[in-house]
Amino acid sequence: MNDAKPSLSLRAPSWSPYAVGAGIGILSWLVFLVVNKPLGMSTEISKFSGCATSLVTGWEAMIGNAYWAGTTPKFGYSTVFLLFTAVGAGLSAILGRTFRWEKVPSVWAAHHGPGTAKRMLAAFFGGMILLFGARLAGGCTSGHGISGTLQLAVSGWLFFAVLFASGIVTSRLLFRKPGATE
Repeated sequence: MNDAKPSLSLRAPSWSPYAVGAGIGILSWLVFLVVNKPLGMSTEISKFSGCATSLVTGWEAMIGNAYWAGTTPKFGYSTVFLLFTAVGAGLSAILGRTFRWEKVPSVWAAHHGPGTAKRMLAAFFGGMILLFGARLAGGCTSGHGISGTLQLAVSGWLFFAVLFASGIVTSRLLFRKPGATE
């Protein structure tokens, strides 16, 4: 566990949640101002999966699919946002000296053992369920949660309520103390 105090320094291992929240708010305003779109990336991830699918099925078969016909892969603002989110996360971990390669996080190993196969399967299926739910809902944490609540959309507030409730239930199921009964 990282016990470092939150800071405003880019080299700090933990950043102030207030400063980060304000930064995300300002970024949202700037994105609306410059590209007239909300923050979001689940659509872009599904576009990348369409590209991957087209390598196997061919482009025509991929765009023949009802879902991908409406979300045809193309380079644009969302692609840049997705890529720079990954770059920014990597840079913050490197600058804060918290970057490390790990196949099985210590929290997972303490509750489920050090095996990589179970961890990789859980991560894959968890990510798949998360993305399916985001696309089913028409948005993800950044789309519904951040952009939606900034616009006072009921869907954004409902999304966050369900997100927190399901997160609590999932963490209690996956990470309850060994031997604990409820």
